[in-house]
Amino acid sequence: MTTDTLDSIASVSLTEAARDQDAFAQKLGKSFEEYGFAVLADHGIPDELIVRAEAKAREFFALPEETKRKYALGQGGARGYTPFGIETAKGAKAHDLKEFWHVGRELAANHKFRDVMADNVWPAEVPGFKETFLELFDTFDRTGITVLKAIARYLGIDEDYFTDTVRDGNSVLRLLHYPPQQEATGEHIRAGAHEDINTITLLLGAEEAGLELKTRDGRWIPVSPKPGELVINIGDMLQRLTNGKLRSTPHRVVNPTPDRASNARYSMPFFLHFRPDFIIEALPGTVPAGEEPRWPPISSHDYLLERLREIKLA
Repeated sequence: MTTDTLDSIASVSLTEAARDQDAFAQKLGKSFEEYGFAVLADHGIPDELIVRAEAKAREFFALPEETKRKYALGQGGARGYTPFGIETAKGAKAHDLKEFWHVGRELAANHKFRDVMADNVWPAEVPGFKETFLELFDTFDRTGITVLKAIARYLGIDEDYFTDTVRDGNSVLRLLHYPPQQEATGEHIRAGAHEDINTITLLLGAEEAGLELKTRDGRWIPVSPKPGELVINIGDMLQRLTNGKLRSTPHRVVNPTPDRASNARYSMPFFLHFRPDFIIEALPGTVPAGEEPRWPPISSHDYLLERLREIKLA
């Protein structure tokens, strides 16, 4: 195993998982239970693909504002472009200092989830954009399944339990751009404190300082992966499914220090979702005897809509 990061957030390698699945699952699961976060090295996403994707994202965000806004289609921000200053953390008044692009799952014409999962849109101005991000989406999807197998092992359930729950899930790949900050931002920060809605999040591009998580005792600590490593965190859907055993932890992206303020920040989170018709209810064994589950059952799709309204994306 690789060494632990600050505050014992687990830093693990998939190469070690192949040698000792149980030890890998225990280290990952304990970190998710205590912090809601872990760092994953040797995750199998090719360096060439990561570099190509970062270049395509930068190329898109460098387009003129009027060009980008052609792709701002609404849909709760689920596809295409969401302009600067729209998304607002739950309970916050100040919007986040970011713009982003969403890529969703490609579905066949007669797929049963087409009524709740919109078609992708693609910027004609960036050659190779579609091919690059569909490849990255599929690669993230496969890596996510690997992580979920380890989580299932940690929870003591069938290793393949999650495979069907996320098959054709409403997952989203987000390309994020936090512009340079040349002037005072007041109460606005790059991303206000929030928990993710989905099952798990896999994040590339967090090497630029700013990502912080909130510990159980209320401290904000930095999450600082090495170049190319994945940051993984638990989302609210998985927290509900495990009756709170695995934590969906508040996290934020703070504004840069003055010496870094002229630098833009780019990152690519993949929000892995359960399939829309999956009912999220506490797994057997996660509710103490004599107690009721902390949350009532709800479908993945209904929960997503409820949360999107809270953050002003629906």
